[in-house]
Amino acid sequence: MSNLPATYVEGFHDLEAVRAMEYTSLGKTGLKVSKLSLGGGTFGGNYGPFDEAEAIATIREALRLGINYIDTGPWYGQGLSERIIGKALKGVPRAAYYLATKVGRYELDFENMFDFSIEKSRRSFQESLERLQLDYVDVLQVHDIEFAPSLDIIITQTLPEISRQVSQGRARFIGITGYPVSTLKECIEKSNINISMILSYARHTLIDDTLLQYVPFFHEHNIGIINASAPCMGLLTTRGPPDWHPASDETKKQCHEAAQYCTDHDSGLERLAVWHALQSPDIATHLIGMQNLEQLRTNLDVVYNGITDKERTLLNEVLERYLSKIKGTHWENKEIKAYKAAMGM
Repeated sequence: MSNLPATYVEGFHDLEAVRAMEYTSLGKTGLKVSKLSLGGGTFGGNYGPFDEAEAIATIREALRLGINYIDTGPWYGQGLSERIIGKALKGVPRAAYYLATKVGRYELDFENMFDFSIEKSRRSFQESLERLQLDYVDVLQVHDIEFAPSLDIIITQTLPEISRQVSQGRARFIGITGYPVSTLKECIEKSNINISMILSYARHTLIDDTLLQYVPFFHEHNIGIINASAPCMGLLTTRGPPDWHPASDETKKQCHEAAQYCTDHDSGLERLAVWHALQSPDIATHLIGMQNLEQLRTNLDVVYNGITDKERTLLNEVLERYLSKIKGTHWENKEIKAYKAAMGM
């Protein structure tokens, strides 16, 4: 069984499912992570209501079937996601998974949304461990670093505090997350802290491939790349995006029409979006939120079996008819401007 990942636990995992899953090195961490990983944002209520019991069952089933990386953070439901994941992990062998959480982003109101200080980071991480019911996490990340008043705060306060947590054995590796990939690159260039991985979200999708432009830089520095939200935070799904989604109305309209076209042809836009992202050999893992067992099974089917020839034709049609017409493929700086305006910055 030498070809199995280090997270394989006999008696817990479905052996055939684990053998069918692809595992890739996460940069300099040495962790072999599943090509599909589980995002905790959907367990915070950010994407609509869900059943907690099914969410817990989904997490456990995902782990049993070979997904070995889970990402969460206090921002998702203001601790709800971490609490649900903590419940789900009870009784699961600790060796069977890698878990990442975050510091830096917290409350819904602008005044208390971000705090990258040493004191808050230390206190928040302790609270995260308590909610998760864990002694340590595998990755501790700074959440959405572009919202810091200055990148210097991340470099001189937040990252050194995370490094202290690593030295104390409460976290193993350090990561940073954000929407502008250029800011992630800049932070790595300027910091002397050993950053092991980046999490980029909605920047390697059917409508935006910005992340791929930075892959050579991250590989040069042996930085693990996590591509989160191939379905673009609900934009590229049958259900559609939540009300708070920052994309333009024109983008939402084209994506809605693309999703309807897929439905009319007996497929789902989310299947095509996930398959498209999975084709990149340079991404360690693709982090996707899955609230229920049906979503889990759909995504695992794409991982194991790909899409049909009919769906490949459908994807080309969708790109040509709808998605290629989108002019504003991203919303970089839109949320930062709104935040700074609200804070009088």
